[in-house]
Amino acid sequence: MARVDVIMPQMGESIAEGTVSKWLKSVGDVVKRDEPIFEISTDKVDAEIPSPAAGTLAEILVTEGQTVAVQTVVARLETSVGAAVDAQPAAQPAAAAAPPAPAGAGAASATPASAASRASALPPTPAPRATVGAAGGGGRGGGRDGAPAAGGGGNGQSLEERLRTKSSPLVRKIAAEHGIELASLAGSGVAGRVTKRDIEALLAAGPAPAGAGARPAGPPRPPMSGGHEPLLPPPEPWAGDVVEPMSKMRQLISDHMVASRRTAAHVTSFFEIDLTRVARIRAQKRAEFESASGQKLTYLPFVIKAVIDGLKAFPAVNASVADHDVIYRKQYNIGIAVALEWGLIVPVIKRADELSIVGLTRALNDLAARARAKRLQPEEVQDGTFTITNPGVFGSLMGTPIINQPQVAILGVGAIEKRPKVLTGPDGEDVIAIRTCSYFSLSFDHRLIDGAVADQFLAHVKKQLEHFPEGAL
Repeated sequence: MARVDVIMPQMGESIAEGTVSKWLKSVGDVVKRDEPIFEISTDKVDAEIPSPAAGTLAEILVTEGQTVAVQTVVARLETSVGAAVDAQPAAQPAAAAAPPAPAGAGAASATPASAASRASALPPTPAPRATVGAAGGGGRGGGRDGAPAAGGGGNGQSLEERLRTKSSPLVRKIAAEHGIELASLAGSGVAGRVTKRDIEALLAAGPAPAGAGARPAGPPRPPMSGGHEPLLPPPEPWAGDVVEPMSKMRQLISDHMVASRRTAAHVTSFFEIDLTRVARIRAQKRAEFESASGQKLTYLPFVIKAVIDGLKAFPAVNASVADHDVIYRKQYNIGIAVALEWGLIVPVIKRADELSIVGLTRALNDLAARARAKRLQPEEVQDGTFTITNPGVFGSLMGTPIINQPQVAILGVGAIEKRPKVLTGPDGEDVIAIRTCSYFSLSFDHRLIDGAVADQFLAHVKKQLEHFPEGAL
């Protein structure tokens, strides 16, 4: 028999750490090679991680809710020698190459041994009972956060301080370069652990008064999303309330949304668009289309086609702002917001302008299905140039979506429904007709896009959809 290390994978070039959000197997379970054994959350994607070999899960070293550096050993498999030949190598060499911790960090090297000791020092708290309206969403593994027990030890630091100094190698490197003492900071990670986002927020805020990072004694409380302190004291739970930590995905959504509102000058414009022609084409071609392609034909591929045409006509809507420069994107990578039971994710259709209605339909269905199954790769949620969100599927008439940074605009598609409309008949007289309509909303960054340009873009999309060519299928 042999032992095979299961490591925290690097889910993308810029990913330095990941959170074990849920174990799908327990110690003693028999697992097959490539069978999912745990789920992780990073700042790019949620994913299921397959077993590197067939065998029995012998040890779990990192509990649910813990955040560890990539290449950290999170579990060990007991397997036959033959099954272990092509398994992933142990993470000791990568961990040994990690940059040293800043002065005062003590025994905070990110080695597998320290990861194991950290796991033993952080027993999971009992999962909260299910409650109507409780935070966290489905499928997140009970919301355990690995909160440490009280007490200190070691080199005189408290457990909270040692967790802060045991941040990822990347965080320690950035902190050392800028002379930041991690032990003085209250991070937003598990048990006050300092993350890369905390360091970036601190640097962006500029010099702070001495001791500003320290918190009074008592349980650590993460700062408000986006790294800024709240203007008012946080609410306290009342008797009978249920308190759960946010899931990793919910924390990231919170951070990104707040950061986007602070970054971009948000304005939203609304158009009502008549989709009767698209509805007629869809009804006429639907059976033939679905028989030939095996894909369900929805309105969204038509919308994407019209949007791409609008982005080509108004390049500022397919751009990004970099300080005082404008980056005009020449790729048309369309992000599609997908609602999950446990949060929201935006997979991206790369080079969508090169795809037909059939190709767009296949890409949409594939990405949405793999997003819900946690099978997306990090690169599939990156490099979008424009985003479409479709709250209309839940009945929403219209909304003001928040821009997906570093993009400068996002389109919201409201409920598609039949409405009475006043039209001009062939004889010039006004008539009332039943039309299939939807409200489209465009939230845009007024730093770059003026209201006239935003409205011209929406008018262009409206024209494309109301005069959609039948031959486009």
